[in-house]
Amino acid sequence: DALLLTKPLGVGIITTAFKGDVAMAEHLNAAVEVMLQLNRIGAQLVPQFGLRGMTDITGFALLGHGCEMAERSGVRLRIEVDKLPFLPGARDYADGWLFPGGSNRNRDHFGQWVSAAVDIPEELLMLLFTPETSGGLLIAVPQEKLSSVEAFMREAGQAYWVIGQVEDGAGIKLV
Repeated sequence: DALLLTKPLGVGIITTAFKGDVAMAEHLNAAVEVMLQLNRIGAQLVPQFGLRGMTDITGFALLGHGCEMAERSGVRLRIEVDKLPFLPGARDYADGWLFPGGSNRNRDHFGQWVSAAVDIPEELLMLLFTPETSGGLLIAVPQEKLSSVEAFMREAGQAYWVIGQVEDGAGIKLV
């Protein structure tokens, strides 16, 4: 299966930066815009395409919810970090280490099931453990249905990014 993500990451760190009075207005506005987008596309995809795996990205972050999805499916999720979408400012706030406490809790709990390539910066890894508010959907799409799902998403005006694939194994492998 291919892995699709329907919203960019970074709401959690941007809202934390806002609470610390350091977020730029345009970054906060972009985060609010993403939070206002509904995830109803998931309810349309499942019956139409018979998808086997999907989760929303919220308090356990991309890596926590991804770990749960992988564990319950008996597979490993291989995520290509350079394909991940981020809201403007999210990487900058990560460079400044402005993470909410939930990032540490998520890493402490789910970190044992995540392996990361050695060239992935620590602040980027931590950003992937950062909770999201009204995050997108992480969707597993069988390869033979991918082009049809992508056409459906484009026609519906739904943003999406192909961020990796499902493979044999367990947990999450970041490359």
